[in-house]
Amino acid sequence: MIVTGCLGARTGAGGANLVSELHPSVLAVTGPHAAAEVVQHVHAHLPRPHDPFVDLVPEAGIKLTPRHYAYLKISEGCNHRCAFCIIPSMRGDLVSRPIGEVIREAGALFDAGVRELLVISQDTSAYGVDLRYRTDFVDGRPVRTRMIELAEELGRLAARYDAWVRLHYVYPYPHVDAVLPLMAEGRILPYLDVPFQHAHPDVLKRMRRPASGERNIERIEAWRRICPDLTIRSTFIAGFPGETESEFEHLLDFLREAELDRVGCFAYSPVEGATANALPNPVPADEREDRRRRLMQLQAGISQRRLRRWVGRSMRVLVEGLDEGEDGAVAVGRTAMDAPEIDGVVRFTGRGRLPIGDFVDVRITGSDEHDLHGEMAARARAA
Repeated sequence: MIVTGCLGARTGAGGANLVSELHPSVLAVTGPHAAAEVVQHVHAHLPRPHDPFVDLVPEAGIKLTPRHYAYLKISEGCNHRCAFCIIPSMRGDLVSRPIGEVIREAGALFDAGVRELLVISQDTSAYGVDLRYRTDFVDGRPVRTRMIELAEELGRLAARYDAWVRLHYVYPYPHVDAVLPLMAEGRILPYLDVPFQHAHPDVLKRMRRPASGERNIERIEAWRRICPDLTIRSTFIAGFPGETESEFEHLLDFLREAELDRVGCFAYSPVEGATANALPNPVPADEREDRRRRLMQLQAGISQRRLRRWVGRSMRVLVEGLDEGEDGAVAVGRTAMDAPEIDGVVRFTGRGRLPIGDFVDVRITGSDEHDLHGEMAARARAA
């Protein structure tokens, strides 16, 4: 017998599941609205017949990334109507996946050997808004479908596998502050991908961005007080229609003060169907590109200073492979600061086998504008 429903979510005086305490012979107990979990329990005790059309697909699904990392999509669509973006017109408003479904997929990915989960969406910090943070069930426990609970559950799950969890596309809403203690405690990576896009209030207004930018410096300072080793990455648009030289200089001043760790910048380019195309005073193409160049030149110096503080310290590194150079091969990996393909890497020397997807400890001996250099100190604990 499998028991499911509201009573299945209740705990007894000792903290254990109430139904299981009263009826230990019951095969499994779940809370309400846990159809997928019930089916899992059924199949655990009564294996389903072979289906040649689906049984060749692994439980973790088919992914295009290397075996040791994977993207975990928690929602689709977006409630914002940014002037430069056409995602809502193609994918609609925000539709969040129930948290139980997300955690089950994360568990399957970890079981398949994934060492790093990269949480993605169009707006990770709005996760669950469309569901009014509805309660779902994770391993029979009632859990709200909301960003902070998602981070807690993923951190708890990742700890079992000695794995990483990285958050992408997080808007700087006030409730994001609650995630920083989890980063400071090492439960999820101290890394936030925050799409600021600009810093001047007037440009952000023309962009129809949800944040004004006026308090972003205060928020960044508060985040770093809670988690001093926090890495902040962001992207910006240079030469948005109507952007004046003064507004662009305001953006540069913001970067000087904020000292973000990782930054990407795009010269504005019209997108078919975007409302920004109709804005007055477009910036000439050569000026857009020049502003992009100036921003990245400034950021290169900031990045170099930020990376220098790691020299002399030991860092945990996820091995990515070997890089053949003029002086021979060196190992390449990523730290907690480095998302794959968009951030920097660590190039390091060492002895012994270095399987891709293993963690090693690397003592940092040097840095440049984007990357770190070091030597392997010791093998990290086994998974």
